This record gives sequence, C-alpha cells and structure tokens, in this order.
Amino acid sequence: MTKLATLATTAFDPDAPRRVGVAVSGGSDSMATLHLLAPLYDVHAVTVDHGLRPEAAAEAEFVAAACARLGVPHVVLHWAGAEATGNLMDAARRARMRLIGAWAREQGLDHVALGHTADDQAETFLMRLAREAGLEGLSGMRRSYLEEGVRWHRPFLDVTRAELRSYLRQAGVSWVDDPSNSDPRFERVRARMALAGLSDIGITPDGLARVVGHLAQARAALDAVLEPFVAEHVVQDPGALRIDKRAFAQGLPPELQRRFLNAALIWVSGAQYPPRAAKLERFLHDLAPCTLHGCHITQDECQLIVSRELKAVADLRVPIDESWDNWRLEGPGATYAPGLEIAALGAQGLCDCVNWRATGLPRETVLASPAVWAQEKLVAAPIAGFENGWKARKEAGSFATTIFRR
Repeated sequence: MTKLATLATTAFDPDAPRRVGVAVSGGSDSMATLHLLAPLYDVHAVTVDHGLRPEAAAEAEFVAAACARLGVPHVVLHWAGAEATGNLMDAARRARMRLIGAWAREQGLDHVALGHTADDQAETFLMRLAREAGLEGLSGMRRSYLEEGVRWHRPFLDVTRAELRSYLRQAGVSWVDDPSNSDPRFERVRARMALAGLSDIGITPDGLARVVGHLAQARAALDAVLEPFVAEHVVQDPGALRIDKRAFAQGLPPELQRRFLNAALIWVSGAQYPPRAAKLERFLHDLAPCTLHGCHITQDECQLIVSRELKAVADLRVPIDESWDNWRLEGPGATYAPGLEIAALGAQGLCDCVNWRATGLPRETVLASPAVWAQEKLVAAPIAGFENGWKARKEAGSFATTIFRR
C-alpha cells in the first residue's frame, strides 16, 4: 500500500466513521483529498464560494462536475465576502468553518476532512515565527480538532503539495489554481515565497513539517506535566476558570505559566489561536487584572479568575437553534419557537435575575453568559440561575478533557 493510500485509510482513526464530509475548493490539495477518500468512505463534498472573485462560481461548478463523476453528493455554500472588513483572509477562514460546520451538522456528519499539506504546515510555522509565537504556536496545525460541533481532520499534513499533484497527474485528475495564492498582499503568500528562497540552504516544506512534529512532541510532554496542576488547582465554572493564584505563581515555571494561560484564554473565549506572546508577557510580568483575548482576568486574595469579556459578545445575537459563542442552549420550544434568540445577558438582563449572586459566580462571568431573549424580554438565563426550563452547554466540553488537544 502506498503512503497516500495508507494515510487515506487511516484518515479518521480512531473514530472510523462511515460518512464523512470533505471541503473541496478545486485546488490540488482538496481535489487530491476528495479522490483519495471517495473510494473508502461515504463522502459528502462541500465548496464555499466566498464571493470574492468572479471565477469562484466557475470553480464551484468544476468541483460539482468532479464530484458527479465520482458519485459524491456536493453542495455549494455562499458567503458575502465582499462585505467583510479587517483581515480578509482570517474573516474568510472563519466564515468557511462556520458555514461548513453548520452544513455538516445538518447532514449528520461528525467528521470533515481538510486538504492541508506539509507546505501549509511549513508556511504556518514561518508566519507564527514572525509573530514570536511560543511552543504552542510553533507546534503547528493540529491533525484533528473540534470546532463548530464538528471534528476536523487533516489526513495529508505530512505530504507535500508536490506529492499530491504527482498523484493527481498520474490519475488524470485536473485542478484549478486560485490567483490569490500568488498575491503577495496576503501573509501566507509571502511566507510561501520566503520558504521557496530557503531551499538553497536545505530548508524545505517537508523538513520544516518534521521540525514542527518534534515541537509537537515537546508540547505533548509539557502538557503531561501541566495536567496534574489543572486537576488539583483549577476549578471550572460555567464558561470561566478559577485558578489557585499561589500555586500558579510559585508552582509553575514561566513556560508552563504561558502554556496554561494560553489554554485558559482559548477555552474561555472559544478562539482557535492564543493571544500574541507580547500581550501575554505583559500580564505575566505582574499578574495585574486586565482584559486579554476577549476575556477578563481578575483576582482576589487567593484566585485568578478568567471569564468572558462582555464587550466581546455584546453585539452577538443568533437564532435559538444556533451556536452562540461556543454555547448551545436547550429548552422548551428550542426547535420550533420563532423569534427566540440567544444573546449576552448583559446589565439589562441581570436586573431580572434577582438570585444571580446565589450562583457564586463573578459578575463578569454572569454578564457575558448566554441568555434567551424574545426581542427585549428576557426568557431565561441558565448561568445566572434563571433557568425557566433551559440549560446551557459549552460546546468545547470541559477544560480538563479538551484543552490539551486530545
């Protein structure tokens, strides 16, 4: 069995699902992923048209035709990308994950494959190196992770783009080239160009991918040291963490302090990436209360408390059956009550939760917690003690069992 065939066969281990999703843009990496997985699984393909280029619709049709030849069901999802502001590439990535995640849940697909390669891993390493990332960032892209209620897989992360294109040529399969992949306005393209220049001194995509693998092993070893600290000195509240301040300050060396706080901020905020290293260093210097990465870090005499920042979610409002800031709400009429929405409790809602102090939770935690609203009328606030038949569940699961990338 060839290397690619072996990776395809074990792509979703140890889960071994029968039905899987595959994200296909039409580029070589995703087309190879589609063709390698289609003979082995009940594959359902999805393409996201970001609305950013006139060629996108034709590329989606190209993918649809390839899927038809394979007998693979295919859908196209649309995003109004032209309306995005700020970091366009990041906004597109987030929209893609959100749209595909919702599609997968609707289709009953728990697992989705992405076509990332060793080249992507090497480019990501260089980009994070430029940001002075720590071990967590330099350990690279994860092979498998949970987001949007879906398990995402990168089965060909150890394979170079050249290897996948060689496979496609031998199989007589064509692909499309996205012109934005050559546009130096984008950071990833500049990293790709820099990587090409490093080949003269022997730095290659597959070589850097192996370095990233070594760093990931080091990260796993540190996680093994850190997990007992979490078990003994961390208390998980709904959407917040309380940490023994003395044990944190005196019992953990600086690298483990950084790793723990990165993990805590990611879990509370639901972000995929940790904050920039310089911002975290400023907090670690004196442990002064601050807002960081969409979170409040406060303290009392004995504890550091990491909770969600209200400002980060104040404008977020979604229908009752959707995910809100990595929370799911379940209650009477959750699937058939038109007009109900999830939004932050906020100061307005807190006034209606007369017993919120009985929860023992910090005010910051309660203010930024999910609540059920019928326009401006508060229906329920499970975290604040006003359940009214509703429960709130954090999609990421518990901090202890999810944050270390199991």
